[in-house]
Formats: sequence, structure tokens, C-alpha cells
Amino acid sequence: MSRRLQQGLSKRERQIMDAIYSSKSATASAVWQAIPSPPSYSAVRATLKILETKGFLSHRKQGRKYLYLPTIPHQRARQSAIRQLMDTYFEGSIEATVAALIRVDRKKLTEAEYGRLIELIREAEKERGT
Repeated sequence: MSRRLQQGLSKRERQIMDAIYSSKSATASAVWQAIPSPPSYSAVRATLKILETKGFLSHRKQGRKYLYLPTIPHQRARQSAIRQLMDTYFEGSIEATVAALIRVDRKKLTEAEYGRLIELIREAEKERGT
């Protein structure tokens, strides 16, 4: 896992990254408008610079503004977050992690989602050769 992914993100940094991932790239103004209960505009700009220093973002000039882009693909960032969650709270156990996620709110798991989870387990079994 890369060093920058191990650093982790604060809640506000995650909100900013989510805003940028959802639009693939964004200006500070667009990020400020996209996050819930945003701090001041200058605080958003400062956090964008911090994320850039940590290696999560890069920027390019677009007219008079900076356009911020993620340096880590969203899927890779998700995988890293899940791995960190598993290691921290579930001793690295996939089974314990999935069981806890399902128990959080069983009523939110639709039949289609349940079917997809079964399908993913079957695919994993095939990959293992069982």
C-alpha cells in the first residue's frame, strides 16, 4: 500500500476527495459548493493544498483558477480504506468485516444486493479453485 494511502484522511479531507471523485476534477469553488456544511472558502483552499502536499491531489491551471484532480484512482482509494478498516477493527478478517457490514442495517440490503453478494462469493470460490 502506498505511503500516502496509509496516512489516512480527516473527515473534511474525505468530503473534499468525495466531491472531486464524483466530478473527476473540480475547482475550489465547486468543491466548496459540493461538501455538506462547508467551512470558509479559504479553509477549503487550504485543505486542497494539504491534500496536494499529501499526494492525493494534483492541479492544473484552468483560466484564472486551479482545477484539482485526484492522483489515486477512486477504486484503489476505496480498497485501501477497506483494508485499513479491516486491519484496524476486524484483525484483517474479511468474514468479520462483511458480517459486520451486513448487520449494520439488514433491512437496507435488497434482494438484488443479496443476490449479488452470493454471486461475488461464488466467483471468489471459483478463483480459489474450490
